[in-house]
Amino acid sequence: MKVVGLAGYSGAGKTTLLERLIPALKRHGLRVSVVKHAHHKFDIDHPGKDTWRHRQAGAFEVVVASDQRLAVMREFEVPVELSVHQLLAEVHAAADWVLVEGFRHSDVLKIEIWRQPAEGEQARPVLYTDDPFVTAIATDAPGNLPSPTGRPLFDLNDAEAIAKWLIDSGDRFEYNPEHHG
Repeated sequence: MKVVGLAGYSGAGKTTLLERLIPALKRHGLRVSVVKHAHHKFDIDHPGKDTWRHRQAGAFEVVVASDQRLAVMREFEVPVELSVHQLLAEVHAAADWVLVEGFRHSDVLKIEIWRQPAEGEQARPVLYTDDPFVTAIATDAPGNLPSPTGRPLFDLNDAEAIAKWLIDSGDRFEYNPEHHG
């Protein structure tokens, strides 16, 4: 499987680009998975549902499945900050591409999402000047990047061009879990 991160600060447009990139890759016949970093107490379960009740009773894992989907909910007795590599190990091997959202300081190859700050808004620092894992930049203002770069630049709204570049550059994104122990 191939892995690429979409990295940037909150509000830069990572999720919106991801929503467009998934179908763009699927149109090429590719199976796409997503690994997303979430905030501390996110929950996909609802009070009163059987699976919620199982978790409340103390189950370490609850696996729920239907003929259309499968979900695994795992409870940690103490807070654990899983690495992107531990989460990638959980992804089904049949994925052609895994898009990683939110692990901006990880050591996976990534596309930086940088948005021109709005009038009166403080600019966020860029990652590409200090992060060798940033392979490209998707932005709404390529002429206003704070520092010059030789990396490929993409229009933040052109998911098709980004998908084509990923496919054409696919070999460099091949994930080898043995390198990340």
